[in-house]
Amino acid sequence: MKNPWEAISLSDYENHMSLDSVMQLQALNELMKGQLEDYPAPRVMILGVAGGNGLEHIRKKRFEKVYGVDINASYLEAAASRYPELAGVLECLQADLTEESCRLPEAELVIADLLVEYIGYESFQRVVRRVKPRYVSCVIQINTEDGWVSDSPYLHAFDALERVHRQMEERALEGAMGEIGCRTVKRLERKLPNGKKLVRLDFACGE
Repeated sequence: MKNPWEAISLSDYENHMSLDSVMQLQALNELMKGQLEDYPAPRVMILGVAGGNGLEHIRKKRFEKVYGVDINASYLEAAASRYPELAGVLECLQADLTEESCRLPEAELVIADLLVEYIGYESFQRVVRRVKPRYVSCVIQINTEDGWVSDSPYLHAFDALERVHRQMEERALEGAMGEIGCRTVKRLERKLPNGKKLVRLDFACGE
């Protein structure tokens, strides 16, 4: 069965995420700036890169390679076309991270923002094992009782995600990462206007 993310247009996704009542696109952009700056990593892999929100914070002199990974090919095309200045550094890879046969290159830093919710802890563990990063930085959404998708004119574009979405818990993510030898080294919290919040959890691996 086709992954529902492949059927959601980038415009619907970005318009919803940037609404004043949601503000996730803006918050994630700020969080990614820190994620890219906080660790020494010549190669970074951004899982669920979508249209490339946050890629403007990449400095070509600092990174040898930035892998942008997503299941939606049209998202990747948009990301590459929006950042022509990153040619030679940015490499976009289409991949279904839930498939056991998924092959990915190695990188020192893995960034996964609002990604684990849609692939699950087990698939994420498998990806981290294959990429062999020194650091992993995740952003997860902590939901209120009002649901996990904020109300907006674009709400029904996300209906099909119900079958792949999982509720996130900090302790569960930390437990899953601990099982593969990664320990928590940083926690940041960013409140959103709708009562939800984003939590950034960073891990050091293989020490």
